[in-house]
Amino acid sequence: MPAYKDERYNTWFTAFYYTDWQGKRIKKMKRGFTTKKEALEWERVFLQQQTQDLDMPFSSFYELYKNDMKARLKLNTWLTKEHIIEKKILPYFNDKKMNEIKATDVMAWQNAMMNYRDDKGKGYSMTYRKTLHNQLSALFNHAVKFYELKSNPAAKVGNMGSEKTKEIEFWTQEEYEIFIDAMRDKPMSYYAFSLMYWTGLRIGELLALTPKDFDFEKGTVSINKSYQRLQGKDIITEPKTPKSNRIIKITDTLCEEIQEYIRHQYKLKPKDRLFPTNKSYLTNEMIRGCRETGVKKITLHSIRHSHVSLLINLGFSAVAIADRVGHESIDITYRYAHLFPSKQIEMVDKLEELQNVGKKS
Repeated sequence: MPAYKDERYNTWFTAFYYTDWQGKRIKKMKRGFTTKKEALEWERVFLQQQTQDLDMPFSSFYELYKNDMKARLKLNTWLTKEHIIEKKILPYFNDKKMNEIKATDVMAWQNAMMNYRDDKGKGYSMTYRKTLHNQLSALFNHAVKFYELKSNPAAKVGNMGSEKTKEIEFWTQEEYEIFIDAMRDKPMSYYAFSLMYWTGLRIGELLALTPKDFDFEKGTVSINKSYQRLQGKDIITEPKTPKSNRIIKITDTLCEEIQEYIRHQYKLKPKDRLFPTNKSYLTNEMIRGCRETGVKKITLHSIRHSHVSLLINLGFSAVAIADRVGHESIDITYRYAHLFPSKQIEMVDKLEELQNVGKKS
């Protein structure tokens, strides 16, 4: 494992051969090292990565993990994972060898996360602590599954937080009708909120819609993509989950409204975005509408909750609702069941009727 001095630039470089995963012998060269020791260390770690030797540092395995996972995840998902690992995890495990990290090391890291306080004396929430631990555990699970690590030390320790069950916010139809009246001065806002409320679309699904997605003769809209604004760029991706890719029916009234909106958009092409804006714009519009009308403020995503809640109140089954809104599992839909306690009263009334009929007979 020799290293060589580059006299021209007064730096060091390494040059060597290695065998890739296809069995091919390949020459590798890396320049620009300040010292011979740095060049040799880089070569050593590179060869460890090629042979999947877990004697390598945690930071080196993270590079392997990045190469394996980045292309398989949505950009926003990866960016979240990358931020957590590089800012909250790498500083603690950076130089530790993967095959030497113990449960006690993970416990020490957890203690540091639980003791963290910002300038205002505020620590990480229980939910965020759980997220941090899950990312560390996912990396170790990857090492166990694909790189022969004997066990996951993070799994042995267990989590350091739990997700709080948040109360689901939603608008009743009456609240929505009051709110939407304040949006009539801005057509894009009016039709965007109308679509969200009457279809239950996710915000990314709404912002990715094009005129081509609508079949007004059949009264349908195809949900086959999602929009995000990431790193200053407009990005169109696949829907959130396989079941998010769906075709849903819309009312005749909504069909007429969207057709009217499209007719008034100058030079709008079939594949142009119907709502060429972003989440921040709609959030600000919601704040404006709530302020003007006095309707309680909810999140943009809670408009989706409002649609699900409306369908529950109309008596539709969890299966039918899940299919319409693209829930991956009906278990997700069942989380909304408590929103209408009047359904429990209705059930009891029906049971009472049956009991009385039985007594009379």
